[in-house]
Amino acid sequence: MSGPETALHAVDPRTGERLEPGYEAAGPQDVDGACELAWQAFGTYRRTGLKARAAFLDTIADRIEALGDVLVERVVAETGIPRARVEGERARTCNQLRLFAQVVRSGDWLGARIDPALPERTPLPRPDLRRRQVPLGPVAVFGASNFPLAFSVAGGDTASALAAGAPVVVKAHPAHPGTSELVGRAVREAVQEHGLPEGTFSLLHGAGHEIGTRLVTHPRIAAVGFTGSRRGGLALVAAAAARPVPIPVYAEMSSVNPVFLLPGALRDGGADLGRAFVASLSIGAGQLCTSPGLVFLVGDGSDAFIEAASAAVAAAPPAPMLTAGIRTAYDAGTARLAGTDGVRTLARGLDDPEIASPCVAGLFLTDDATFLAHSFLQDEVFGASSLLVRVADADRLAEIIGSLEGQLTATVHAAPGDHALAGELLPALETLAGRVLFNGWPTGVEVGDAIVHGGPFPATSAPATTSVGTSAIERFLRPVSYQNVPDGLLPEELRDGDPLGVPRRVDGKPV
Repeated sequence: MSGPETALHAVDPRTGERLEPGYEAAGPQDVDGACELAWQAFGTYRRTGLKARAAFLDTIADRIEALGDVLVERVVAETGIPRARVEGERARTCNQLRLFAQVVRSGDWLGARIDPALPERTPLPRPDLRRRQVPLGPVAVFGASNFPLAFSVAGGDTASALAAGAPVVVKAHPAHPGTSELVGRAVREAVQEHGLPEGTFSLLHGAGHEIGTRLVTHPRIAAVGFTGSRRGGLALVAAAAARPVPIPVYAEMSSVNPVFLLPGALRDGGADLGRAFVASLSIGAGQLCTSPGLVFLVGDGSDAFIEAASAAVAAAPPAPMLTAGIRTAYDAGTARLAGTDGVRTLARGLDDPEIASPCVAGLFLTDDATFLAHSFLQDEVFGASSLLVRVADADRLAEIIGSLEGQLTATVHAAPGDHALAGELLPALETLAGRVLFNGWPTGVEVGDAIVHGGPFPATSAPATTSVGTSAIERFLRPVSYQNVPDGLLPEELRDGDPLGVPRRVDGKPV
């Protein structure tokens, strides 16, 4: 905390009220100190045993749960997110930490590979080669505005980096400093309980760009995890690339998550699809990275969908947006849609002057020719707004898909009679998005082994990776090969006899 002149305060988006207490914004020396501590901790933390590191992650989850209603109430006050969703997000956050604890224990992420020496091979003998994965180094994590727990201080980026053996320096999102401080204390308590170096985890507060830039460009930082706007993500990518030693930035940025409703699906259940679509669109006031912001209606059977979706949007209650700045950007985006020639406003949701930063849902309609003529119509409008596009001829879908930017998700709704057309679309969609859905809606991301929450630019800055699921650990690892190293000097997971009992491939065969 700090004095009134320098304090960073959250604002309740429901009332506009400034919340107490205030939190001291970090200065350049604080950033440098946190990064140096992280580097000092790296040598020790990266060598923690699998069981010890997994237990540390489990303890973080326990400590977060022990905060109880104090944490839930603070999240609600700082974000306006309903209590039930906050409780669900807390459960997801803790389950995610425990999932990565299981990953660590398994040892599979180490990627142990052994090619034994073949001294008699001709024309040249093969040396003894052994390979494993090691952590990159300290990781900078930026808390997200829309998931104050699951993509924040102890969210997926932090959990996967700590699982990899990398200390973490978190820049808290300025919209929820109290939430961040509570969770940060829980992580620090776990660090102390397990006797780990202080620099294993650090938390910094700050509202400006300077602190974030200094963090990303600090020579002790080896990688960055970010969830936020395209402008913010690209600024971090540019800063990291301009370093004397560039580092990877894993930034999740912008996605409109296109949905393709094929003729049979519209004909068989257009009205039901319209209502289900709006239910997905309005979750969290549309402030989700997987919100369906673009819907293509293929064929001439879309009237029932449009009518039902319009009615649902018109009845949609207002909900507080996360910050006044997000609300301002949302209003500008919907105004741009409404003011574009060839785009018609179908419906606007209910308003409430008592809410400081309300999201008034919006639904808009255009045709495929107008959509293809204006590239800005596929820009993300962060909030409960979506653009419907009538596509008279399925033959135009290839051109439409080819015009789209990279996405987190792409969804197809198809009846059995649409499967031939759907089969033609799927190869194109897998080049477009990180997750392809069939007869569902993109909101809601399962945390597991097979999930991908990523995609081609600008959905992310690193399309070969995912920020959700067990594979997220791979972002913060790199391979090292050991040639003819004596067995007693090798890392345990590569020694003869497999003393750690981790999965390995020997001579190309799993053992």
